[in-house]
Amino acid sequence: MSVLPTRHRTVAVRGHQIAYREAGPADAPVLLLLHGFPTSSHMFRDLIPPLAGQGYRLIAPDHLGFGRSDAPSAAEFDYTFAELAALTAEFTEALGLDRYALYIQDYGAPIGLRLALAHPERVTAIVTQNGNAYTDGLGAEAWAPVLALIENRTPETEEPVRAIRSLDGIRWQYETGVPAEYRELLSPDAWHHDAALMAREGQDGIQLGLIADYGSNFDLYPAFQEYFRTSRVPLLAVWGEGDQVFVPAGAEAFRRDLPDAEIHLLPTGHFALETHAPRIAELIGDFLKRHART
Repeated sequence: MSVLPTRHRTVAVRGHQIAYREAGPADAPVLLLLHGFPTSSHMFRDLIPPLAGQGYRLIAPDHLGFGRSDAPSAAEFDYTFAELAALTAEFTEALGLDRYALYIQDYGAPIGLRLALAHPERVTAIVTQNGNAYTDGLGAEAWAPVLALIENRTPETEEPVRAIRSLDGIRWQYETGVPAEYRELLSPDAWHHDAALMAREGQDGIQLGLIADYGSNFDLYPAFQEYFRTSRVPLLAVWGEGDQVFVPAGAEAFRRDLPDAEIHLLPTGHFALETHAPRIAELIGDFLKRHART
């Protein structure tokens, strides 16, 4: 298997520079990688090379406000999941992507599934790695402060949510649920990288706005589930079973609407690629060869 370089590029979408990583042959089947909170395409750094070497074209954008993409203030851009999904659709069109499989994680799930609702004919398969579409998947303790903010946004409900994007809050997301034998595989660089980006000027408004809007994704869960039933899209769930944000019941729930969904619970946490990238690459390569629609 060859090892292909990852290129770091940008493209203008609505006048905003969207940064993205790309690797693999230009004419190969596309896997569009959509990251979650509080990270960026950086989370895919260990997954992209092996899959590119298997003959796929990997494209991983940084959502607006994240990573190396532009981060206009909350006064300049309406940070909602509907807007991020629309911007991502325009990103795919700017790159000429009319067919792709989706890899969705955390925030990437409602963004990617909104793409699928808008253009189901473009989506050849879905890989969900702790990317939720069912209320079953919501960890009660982790979601309590977020649900309080969604219900009533006040200075008092904002403060606990701010802690989620602190260095300690981000480290908790990386470490929680990872068994002792895998802890040394976690790179502290990952949470320090995310925390530095989350500490930039303007991030408070950006991230509070998105978290306050997360209820709009709950409203779409029935539509996402109807899409699964009607499209019968091939779906692979590779899920960190120790995740306390999106718990394993969220992975198992996909079988209600997609009885043929492949589900693998891995002994790790929310950011499963930090400890199990080689295994996940193997599972994805095998799955796409067998199931992705051409």
